Amino acid sequence: QVQLAESGGGLVQPGGSLRLSCAASGIIFSNYHMGWYRQAPGKQRELVARITNRGRLDYADSVRGRFTISRDNAKNTVLLQMDSLTPEDTAVYYCNALYTTAYWGQGTQVTVSS
Repeated sequence: QVQLAESGGGLVQPGGSLRLSCAASGIIFSNYHMGWYRQAPGKQRELVARITNRGRLDYADSVRGRFTISRDNAKNTVLLQMDSLTPEDTAVYYCNALYTTAYWGQGTQVTVSS
C-alpha cells in the first residue's frame, strides 16, 4: 500500500515558523518527484514547492525566499521548512509524489493567525 503521511501542521502566529514532514512508503522514493501543494477555502489547489528526483527545486513566487523544500532519500521523507509565515499561508498542505503515477497525502492544516 502506498502511503504519504504528513505531519507538522498547526497554529502559528504571523512571522513564525513551521516544518512540515512527509514520510512515504510503498514506493521507490528516489524515483519520485516530491512536492507540497496547498488549498485554501474557496481556492484552487496550488503548487507550493517541488523537488525532483534529481534535486531540482521549484517554488511558487509567493513563498520563494521564505520556504525551503528538501528531501532525504535514505529516510523516504520530504520536508517543507516554512519561515516568516503570514495569514495568506493558511491552507491545507498536501504532500505529492509523482513518477509514472501520482499519489497524494491526506493533508495537514496550517493556520497562521494572531
